[in-house]
Amino acid sequence: MTDRVPFGHTDLQVSRLCQGTAFRHLPRADSPEGLAVLHHCLDQGINFFDSAQAYGWGGAEEVLGRAIVGRRDQVVICTKVPASLAPSGEAQPGQRANYTRAHLTDRLEESLRRLGTDYVDLYLLHHRDEGTPPAAIAEVMQDLVAAGKTRYWGLSNHSAAETGAFLKEARIAGVEDYYNIAGSHCDADGRPRVAIYEEEMIPLLKRENLGCLAFSPMDTGLLAPAVPEDPALAALAASIDQVADDLGTIRASVCVAWVLHQGLTCVLAGSESPAHVDANLAGTRLELPAAALAALDRARQAYRATQQQAGEQ
Repeated sequence: MTDRVPFGHTDLQVSRLCQGTAFRHLPRADSPEGLAVLHHCLDQGINFFDSAQAYGWGGAEEVLGRAIVGRRDQVVICTKVPASLAPSGEAQPGQRANYTRAHLTDRLEESLRRLGTDYVDLYLLHHRDEGTPPAAIAEVMQDLVAAGKTRYWGLSNHSAAETGAFLKEARIAGVEDYYNIAGSHCDADGRPRVAIYEEEMIPLLKRENLGCLAFSPMDTGLLAPAVPEDPALAALAASIDQVADDLGTIRASVCVAWVLHQGLTCVLAGSESPAHVDANLAGTRLELPAAALAALDRARQAYRATQQQAGEQ
């Protein structure tokens, strides 16, 4: 049994590692490979699982539904509704859709059928919908809670200002967002997304006692190669490896531990093998001593400085 923590102010008791179904190399569908990973998670005591309607456009939810047959009462399920419709073909964009009552309700019913359950624990808005007022969206989501279709709801990929706007309308449970030690991805203005998150979102999460699923502990796989292609990222990876060597562990475990040390609820990882699951799970149990934290902070600040210089050129 892994340790359980409350997801924000809710009564959901979740493992600090959440297994995602947005596989990068495995099929986002009902596949033996994905099923084996999910079963291993369950066997290791992981009880928190994340999916989305847009992951394989139903395929990821179907494999998760198959994995939890007979064990629904042992797991906490999060799924997300896109601000679009399913695409008509491979590599085609789906038609944009607003978060209307019909869209939010119908998409959730579809998710429930694929997952083989009559409720989810968390139902998140996967994308922004700038055309629908937060009050109108919140009213529908609250009605879905009242109807027993979802226990709680929240946001994914929304800014702190957008999250604050929803908080004026309802008590959301929490958020799911990109956050990791590297943070190589930037916003449209070239600013590191993790820097913005630290300045704006993390204080809001702590102030409002919101749960947080921090995804991509290995920075969307960029930290996965032994030596990342980008020289600055390779230098950061080398520093992480030195800390890992000192602690008798590996890079992935340190990356997970570092995120949790920032005070966030859970790390959302898309492990694609039992070994990946074990490495990420080990990170939830890893204590980073002060010297290790200081070394990691120096390394990430050096990487961020390189990012800033590159953005100014």
